[in-house]
Amino acid sequence: MKFFSYILVYRRFLLVLFTLLILLPLPLILRNKEAECAYILFVVATFWLTEALPLSVTALLPALMLPMFGIMPSKKVASAYFKDFHLLLTGVICLATSIEKWNLHKRIALRMVMMVGVNPAWLTLGFMSSTAFLSMWLSNTSTTAMVMPIMEAVAQQIISAEAEVEATQMTYISGSTNYGLETDENVNEHETSERKEKTKPVPGYSNDAGKISSKMELEKNSGTGNKYRTKKDHMMCKLMCLCVAYSSTIGGLTTITGTSANLIFAEHFNMRYPDCHCINFGSWFLMSFPAAIIILLLSWIWLQWLFLGFNFKEMAQCGKTATAKQKACAEVIKQEYQKLGPIKYQEIVTLVLFIVMALLWFTRDPGFVSGWSVLFSEYPGFATDSTVALLVGLLFFLIPAKRLTKTIPTGETVAFDYSPLITWKEFQSFMPWDIAILVGGGFALADGCEESGLSKWIGNKLSPLGSLPVWLIILISSLLVTSLTEVASNPATITLLLPILSPLAEAIQVNPLYILLPSTLCNSFAFLLPVANPPNAIVFSYGHLKVTDMVKAGLGVNIVGVAVVMLGMFTWIVPMFDLHTYPSWAPAVSNETMP
Repeated sequence: MKFFSYILVYRRFLLVLFTLLILLPLPLILRNKEAECAYILFVVATFWLTEALPLSVTALLPALMLPMFGIMPSKKVASAYFKDFHLLLTGVICLATSIEKWNLHKRIALRMVMMVGVNPAWLTLGFMSSTAFLSMWLSNTSTTAMVMPIMEAVAQQIISAEAEVEATQMTYISGSTNYGLETDENVNEHETSERKEKTKPVPGYSNDAGKISSKMELEKNSGTGNKYRTKKDHMMCKLMCLCVAYSSTIGGLTTITGTSANLIFAEHFNMRYPDCHCINFGSWFLMSFPAAIIILLLSWIWLQWLFLGFNFKEMAQCGKTATAKQKACAEVIKQEYQKLGPIKYQEIVTLVLFIVMALLWFTRDPGFVSGWSVLFSEYPGFATDSTVALLVGLLFFLIPAKRLTKTIPTGETVAFDYSPLITWKEFQSFMPWDIAILVGGGFALADGCEESGLSKWIGNKLSPLGSLPVWLIILISSLLVTSLTEVASNPATITLLLPILSPLAEAIQVNPLYILLPSTLCNSFAFLLPVANPPNAIVFSYGHLKVTDMVKAGLGVNIVGVAVVMLGMFTWIVPMFDLHTYPSWAPAVSNETMP
């Protein structure tokens, strides 16, 4: 047993060692550049999938191994670790830093939830919409971390308010009067039939009149081991947790900066096909926004039906008197919003810069009309989305947020400096350097596959797939990516598969976008497991969910996501990129048109 305990302790070290040794015969026996690059690819892929080493550390292996095997010189490998992607990421993180520093993200989220009302179904949709919108511009991890405390407060207030109503009703029935709570005439029969609960104070919450001074103690649910009044309350907590996690992922689909996978795809595509100027912020938004909206709505319906039932009659009760729990829920959201105070100067400036960045991205080269990039027609392709991101990003370090003053010996207060919207230290705390290195390692690996001829060899071996229908090839690749991303990180998955899928598309003479676009979108569909992505892990840590809950709910959302992406690839996305024709910007293997 002691021997096995040592193996368990040193399992990562042993995995690294045995992976390097077991795969070593591949370059030693075949002795060609393709085999040597395949060895590097398999080693890196194994470490990424198993996380035997930190992802960023594994991403540095191509910088070590490609020069060692004589595939690429060290200078050329090093240049792959910093690309246009990193400049774009830098500008976006400047925006995200300012948004989070000045609480603009919380103001947007709460305002959007307040707009949709307090009906449970509409409230859930409000949380999903606001979370998805924030995730378009912030990382899905920070978005989830910000929204979840608000969601938890609202959920607990709903449960407590419902318990107070039932306790009051029971007191009324027994012949005594409780003046501490004004009951609602519209409380339904289910709410009034529950047995009376014991009370205990819960700090931090109060109703609109400050009348509720105690909260109901939640009874222990024998089936879950957690404290909930009823099964319905438990289901509501599960629903709201999953809505936040899934909508933060879905929202990231809509912008090219929304997820690291989108950025990795854009950089890989623009490097491999430099003559195609079709992927930019505007074209990506027009392509993915309809898909994200459909996925968001269908996921909302699916989750609502799965946990609480989808009651159209209840949802249509607009304008009727709200129940006590709905009033309490609305009050929590209102109180959270009031804590922010009036909108501040710093928030206004951040919002203006945010709008300016988005407008410049959309209007650079919209496609259907000439954009502002024509002003630099003498240097075509020089100004990109990263140019816009850097321009606006630098303004966050220049525009003053507040002036710094001091009192001189004469008693006069004078200004001696000013503080910008963000500082370099604050930017560093938000900058995901691990993702930057991981992406650089993927670019270096892709360059190595190209230089060694491995990409061409893979393409030739996959060419028999050309006999399959295009829709089936897209479906297979989408399901492969969706399955793989459940057990591996999203950036690692897309970084690993792009150098394989690109030569596949070229070998079977299909527009590369036909395969790369759905694979990139499906790469974000990591909904099944708590470890599949950070938002899932964050909501799971609140203790409302079991793994089986996530698997059951996530499977439906995965099916919805893949189905909608497939629908988009054969409807509105086809004319946008002329997908039915093998393009001139791809390697010239054939000019035939797809059947």
